[in-house]
Amino acid sequence: QVQLVESGGGLVQAGGSLRLSCAASGRTILDYTMGWFRQTPGKDREFVACVLTMNRGTYYMNTVKGRFTISRDDAKNTVYLQMNSLQPEDTAAYYCAARLGGGDFSYAGSYPYWGQGTQVTVSS
Repeated sequence: QVQLVESGGGLVQAGGSLRLSCAASGRTILDYTMGWFRQTPGKDREFVACVLTMNRGTYYMNTVKGRFTISRDDAKNTVYLQMNSLQPEDTAAYYCAARLGGGDFSYAGSYPYWGQGTQVTVSS
């Protein structure tokens, strides 16, 4: 069982930056694909980014490519999401998630472990 706790959310002006952290406990994240998703009220949770085990690759939703960077520090059992050039449409609750195995890593239903979320609000 992996427990995930996000931090780093907050209120920022458009064009600003935030760095989200996801601290894992209970098990090492070495074997887990780690993802970030976001959700706004009334909408489904959407894939933002993920990083494969051993940093074999990173993937992003199109609208955040070039602005967001996902990284992992397995020694610290932590995953990060650096968010630059934030826009009001990035406003959402951001969730960290973990999964084992292959398949569609952008599918929220494939992740059994989730954090409680951290709110990001971008003002115009």
